[in-house]
Amino acid sequence: MGDFMNKKLLAFCFVMIMMFSENVYGLNLHDDYDVVIAGGGTGGISAAIQAHRMGVSVLVVESSNLIGGQAVAAGVSTMDDYSNNKSGIYLEFMEKIQEYYSSRGKDIKTCYWDYFEDAFEPSIGHKFLLGMAENIDILYQSEIIAVTKSDSKISSVIINSPSGKKNITCRILIDATEYGDIIPLTGTNYRSGNSQSPNINNNAMIQDITWTAIIRKYPNGIPNHLRPKNPLPDYERAKFNYQEYVTNDGFSFDGTFPVKQPVNFITHNAYRGIPDSFTPGNYDSKPENWPLISKSSVNWGNDYPGQYKWHDNYGLPVEYLENKSLRKRIERDALIKTLHFIYYIQNELNQNWSVDENEYNYLPEAAKDLPEEWKNIARHLPPIPYIRESRRIISKHTLTSEEIHKNSLSYHKNNKNNEIHNAIAIGHYDLDLHHAKFDSDMDMNEKEIYSFTHNPEGNFQVPLDIMIDSEIKNFIAAEKNLSMSRLASGALRLQPITMMTGQAAGVLAALSVIEGKMPVDVKTINVQRTLLDYGVDLSLCNYADVGRENKFYGSIQLCNLYNLLEPLSYPDDDNDLGVFGVDELISESDIAKLIERAKID
Repeated sequence: MGDFMNKKLLAFCFVMIMMFSENVYGLNLHDDYDVVIAGGGTGGISAAIQAHRMGVSVLVVESSNLIGGQAVAAGVSTMDDYSNNKSGIYLEFMEKIQEYYSSRGKDIKTCYWDYFEDAFEPSIGHKFLLGMAENIDILYQSEIIAVTKSDSKISSVIINSPSGKKNITCRILIDATEYGDIIPLTGTNYRSGNSQSPNINNNAMIQDITWTAIIRKYPNGIPNHLRPKNPLPDYERAKFNYQEYVTNDGFSFDGTFPVKQPVNFITHNAYRGIPDSFTPGNYDSKPENWPLISKSSVNWGNDYPGQYKWHDNYGLPVEYLENKSLRKRIERDALIKTLHFIYYIQNELNQNWSVDENEYNYLPEAAKDLPEEWKNIARHLPPIPYIRESRRIISKHTLTSEEIHKNSLSYHKNNKNNEIHNAIAIGHYDLDLHHAKFDSDMDMNEKEIYSFTHNPEGNFQVPLDIMIDSEIKNFIAAEKNLSMSRLASGALRLQPITMMTGQAAGVLAALSVIEGKMPVDVKTINVQRTLLDYGVDLSLCNYADVGRENKFYGSIQLCNLYNLLEPLSYPDDDNDLGVFGVDELISESDIAKLIERAKID
């Protein structure tokens, strides 16, 4: 009976994945959309969902066969969320994830060796994103290859899809691609690595990429078709690399950093452990449960180039972003490096683990010329690699690490209100650049030491103006393409913050259409008010007497952003919550201050 049920579950999952990965070639495209979004990743699909809910027409042009970007299509479904401040579309998405696993007796806090952050299976994340994006036109396996401009405004885009080329007119264009590929098509100036167009330094270094893999344990033995007999070329170099990261007799993580390496296989799997919908029982990320983990993500020793280096340097060259031919070559090598790890754990560690057949089932372009036995593995890899760094627009304001640090000190270390008045999202992550973080790799006069001295010490806010291009009037950036320094981009590149900045981009785009204005002319307060109406938190200050259920919650957040009223007490290092005094009478000085500040944008 058990085998029969497992087969039924496997069959159900296979059908589900096939449904989720269906390519919409026959989409009945319109000739005109209010908003065209290049990229259906975490930022792009959030922008699309938000703009669609506000009543404007939206087209998403996605180069892969899946939406969800780094969290789904790239397989990084262990959410990097230091802020623990879910709101808006991100909160809605994670509530659906939580409900799904809870109903099956599964925990979602399964990763990072600590019972704090959430994880999910990419196919489950895709299911709920598709539901949230219902009735939005999404064109898969397609890309924008050109734009038409008039008077510094984009009037149309040319899309190359499996059914041919098509010209689409639009009011707003958003670049939410993983590489910032639309930015150069517009002719606007931009940053790439530590250089700025038109003087791009193709030899400068950017962060590693990673072709991840979702792997699972096969307790009854690995199926033959998931156990290749022959290694791929260059395996010996990969074997030497992986021996530095994970061995059977390696160290267990003991709660201290830096992590002592190599780690043992159980510790490796606990780092990126994810829930398992198709295995009985439950586990979480507590150390006593690490041996029970039956599904994980490979995203550690397989960074590319990682220890291989690129021409004796860490990181990748900027040319990876600028030259699509080189990009294809690099991504193929990154995919093969991950396939080497599958062979390593099966043949060197003798572990009954392989790729998870319940995920993907679509052969990536980078794997098209592999031997047949390896294609069986590769078709269950994510369709795209995990990209940590992209081109960035240049707005009138470029966010720096110093600004992030100062803002994060709000209500900490005797600081009070360091909030930014034009905030549209909240995040928290380190100034994390995978390699390529020497002084010579930085821009905006930043230095390597800033990754320590300017590291956020709490949650920080993202300003609206860094998503508005300074040259092209109706061009908006989302995902990792915002106007920010390289070092600042290390803190804004993760899934939670890109979903939240993406939602803000959707609000800005929709209001631009509804009000008949260019994005730069839409009042910041209107964007913020709309975000608050859709359940997005904008202020870093929380009060014991004003919770989310309070009807004044949104208004009091605006009071914090614009420093309109003085609360009875602020949060501090000893108290997470302040006291606003919502029932107190307003003073004459407060009224005078309100009148003075009535000219807010």
